[in-house]
Amino acid sequence: MINKELIQPESIVVVGGSNNYHKPGGAIVRNIIQGGFEGTLRIVNPKEDEVQGIKVFHDVKELPPTELAILVIPARFCPDTVKALAAEKQTRAFIIISAGFGEETEEGAQLEADILETCRQYNASLIGPNCIGLLNNWHHSVFTKPIPNLNPKGVDFISGSGATAVFILESAVMKGLQFNSVWSIGNGKQIGIEDVLQYMDENFNPDTDPTIKLLYVENISNPDKLLFHASSLIRKGCRIAAIKSGSSESGSRAASSHTGAIASSDSAVEALFRKAGIVRCFSREELTTVGCIFMCEPPCPPVGDEPNGIAIPPTGGQGGRAFSCAIVTHAGGPGVMLTDALSKGGLQVPQFTGEAAEELKSKLFPGASVANPIDILATGTPEQLATAIDYCDNRFDEVDAIMVIFGTPGLVKLFETYDVLHKKILECKKPIFPILPSLHTAGPEVAEFLKKGHVNFSDEVTLAVSLSRIISTPNPARPEIELFGVDVPRIRQIISEIKEDGFVEPQVVRQLFECAGIPMVPEKVSDDKQQLIDFANKIGYPVVAKVVGPIHKSDVGGVALNIRTEKHLALEFERMMEIEGAHAVMVQKMLRGTELFIGAKYEEKFGHVVLCGMGGIFVEVLKDVSSGLAPLSYPEASSMIHSLRAYKIIKGTRGQKGVNEKKYTEIIVRLSTLLRFATEIKELDINPLLADGDDVVAVDARIRIEK
Repeated sequence: MINKELIQPESIVVVGGSNNYHKPGGAIVRNIIQGGFEGTLRIVNPKEDEVQGIKVFHDVKELPPTELAILVIPARFCPDTVKALAAEKQTRAFIIISAGFGEETEEGAQLEADILETCRQYNASLIGPNCIGLLNNWHHSVFTKPIPNLNPKGVDFISGSGATAVFILESAVMKGLQFNSVWSIGNGKQIGIEDVLQYMDENFNPDTDPTIKLLYVENISNPDKLLFHASSLIRKGCRIAAIKSGSSESGSRAASSHTGAIASSDSAVEALFRKAGIVRCFSREELTTVGCIFMCEPPCPPVGDEPNGIAIPPTGGQGGRAFSCAIVTHAGGPGVMLTDALSKGGLQVPQFTGEAAEELKSKLFPGASVANPIDILATGTPEQLATAIDYCDNRFDEVDAIMVIFGTPGLVKLFETYDVLHKKILECKKPIFPILPSLHTAGPEVAEFLKKGHVNFSDEVTLAVSLSRIISTPNPARPEIELFGVDVPRIRQIISEIKEDGFVEPQVVRQLFECAGIPMVPEKVSDDKQQLIDFANKIGYPVVAKVVGPIHKSDVGGVALNIRTEKHLALEFERMMEIEGAHAVMVQKMLRGTELFIGAKYEEKFGHVVLCGMGGIFVEVLKDVSSGLAPLSYPEASSMIHSLRAYKIIKGTRGQKGVNEKKYTEIIVRLSTLLRFATEIKELDINPLLADGDDVVAVDARIRIEK
């Protein structure tokens, strides 16, 4: 729980405060004092009489009632101290800086549990233990530096790691990013990242509260809570970006399917962030750069239902087209690198031609280029910079944002130039992203620019990568489940009749798919050769034969393609029945087309992660898959398909007809609905899902059940 005593205490006691700035107890007192805390600050230290000009209490028993207690004492003393303060001093909020709890030993975990029980008994808030503290406009209760510029409209930052929070703040301060609050949750025994988001969501005031949230996450203990409150905040007009560390494969059992080999806990994180509308970042620089981009943009309106079910990210281009950028530079190389990076990320750098372009060129020095990037040359003046920006803002209608690259070799002062840039940022209708790379040679000028409340993207490529991540992040998914004729009672009946765990028989797979409305290629499974020959004669040759029993059919020679005669089919049947583990053979009509893939894996806490991509061997070799969290809506499934590197193949390229994307999307959604009502399915593969003309049908599918 988060209460007023934690956020806006009238009185604070630092238990373990000292005069030594090089220790947490001294540093946190210094930061509270220098932060201008207007309430009463008290110190408890049995060995000191005065700490940083404040008279000291030698024991917590001597204290008057105090709202917030910050503990910087050995872990073993914390439970009794918390008990005494809560019971006798009406303390209702605690920040425990100390380490040595559940992160280290079982004994420490018990200390932690005792503290939590006391907080529960007295309805007290608890941050930590093992954290750097809490920083906001009211009190600077952290022992670390830097202390960023605080602004009620700045960024709310929540971190699962204290040290990482410090390094992220270092990155942010260098860019000029301002903050409203910094939360270091430490062990998160009571208050985790999800709880802070819940508090911000339930108490959100669009007129006064910051709309940008940055997260550093090490563990997602409650994915549903994170999804609900992050989505809710974004729908209210907030923007959220996050790093989730620990993205490597962590599965403990051998994979028995393509999905099992590819899906991981990181796939679940990716799917969760996509569903919530959270921009995922992979480094401190990316996270702080995304935060700066959010600060440069106009306020994001609340997210409603988009027409035709198409979600356009708030940073998307006008009219649903690709986001377009104008680049104004005085140095050719950085402009080219920025153009390359933007193009690689799917953003447009349109060429400027026509009357407006010629007019602009006439106002610049000979040799300048206006094609985009607009290169005003190293000799370009502040006035020419202003002119170029004005043309991008008012004359080049296809432009959504303006990027300005301006540094110095150390030959000139840039105060005037950056003052022009400052004024244009305030005046222009379109957002301007300043790229000021001369942090050393123009340090004072950059610092003066940042003091005016601006940010600086010192690296143009990082800016482009971060902007592309924002553009590719969809809006939060709608919570409704798409049922459209899915036979849920029949699905439950089929699942209930399965008696053993493991991979189910092909006919059971077919039954489940029929209930969900997922089309399958005609097939027959039998251990009777003549039945299969009769079936092949009925559907027509050529056919495909596949062994039933072994997990990986191709590895044991259990697949035969392009069978055109009864004799050939009979021979393949006899051969496959000799394969170890075989108990039947499946015969299907042989179809041709583009091979697609859909898979799903159940992840504890998260639910089913659905994967899609190109099928056949490509899913194993390229691992070009996109993930979503079941149940999926049409816009979510469509976004998954569009995010694939191979999307151009799906769309159709070089005269090759594309896939029926609408049907592919529908099958993904129907499959996710099936999974929603069949949590016993732990792994599912459809590979290949064959697309030919307007048809998209499942050719081969496997389902593993655990009850």
